[in-house]
Amino acid sequence: MATQSYEHWSSGDRYEQYMGRWSSKVTHHFLEWLAVPPEQQWLDIGCGTGVLTRAIISAAQPATVVGLDPSFNFIQFARQKTDRAVFVVGDGTALPLRNNTFDAVVSGLALNFIPQPLIALQEMRRVAKSGGVVAAYVWDYAGKMEFLRFFWDAAVDLNPQAEIFHEGRRFPICQPDQLRQLWQQADFRNVTVEAIDIATMFDSFEDYWQPFTQGNFPAPNYLASLDEPQRQLLKEHLHSTLPVASDNSIELVARVWTVRGFH
Repeated sequence: MATQSYEHWSSGDRYEQYMGRWSSKVTHHFLEWLAVPPEQQWLDIGCGTGVLTRAIISAAQPATVVGLDPSFNFIQFARQKTDRAVFVVGDGTALPLRNNTFDAVVSGLALNFIPQPLIALQEMRRVAKSGGVVAAYVWDYAGKMEFLRFFWDAAVDLNPQAEIFHEGRRFPICQPDQLRQLWQQADFRNVTVEAIDIATMFDSFEDYWQPFTQGNFPAPNYLASLDEPQRQLLKEHLHSTLPVASDNSIELVARVWTVRGFH
């Protein structure tokens, strides 16, 4: 079985279907929790397809917004969705931005994919103004991000070697104590961690399954690495473990852990 890295984030349209639609439900709650005043300078690190960036524009009344992501394809997709932000291709651990520039530096669902998150946080602190807020949210892969956890739990049931790809095991940073410690290591003040839960609704098992069959993302790439009998076995086993209602719909919980601190 393939053992390559599964972080190949490229197709904006496929990401929106796979994960962006759920991320967009989180953004309103996240911004409401931050309560940043209007007319502030914002930076969105790991902006991806621009889900959080667009939410900032529509809900936070910013003066300016900059979105940064290492994926050129994602940046191109984000630029097509809005002309009210500046989008930059860049590395979260070496921000091509000036010191003391932004009132709010945020990151949605990206921090765990940065190999050196502490360095990224130090960079976020560098570009934040004194008194500015630095905040992020990440999926609770090991617990209540059920859309993905059910998939990986079923994969590991059938093949213990899949454990190394299970996002709940791979990303220990995506837990409240670890996030709090990381923000404290980066010398932020008044660090707060909270959970936000949203409902993820699927009309049927096929509606749930279909996003896993396409896109260059961790779970779809794992599925693509299996042969057809293995894929079918995983599909059947996963179906048997999900809470399918009498009308064939599936209602799951998706939780993010949010964290914020002040420069």
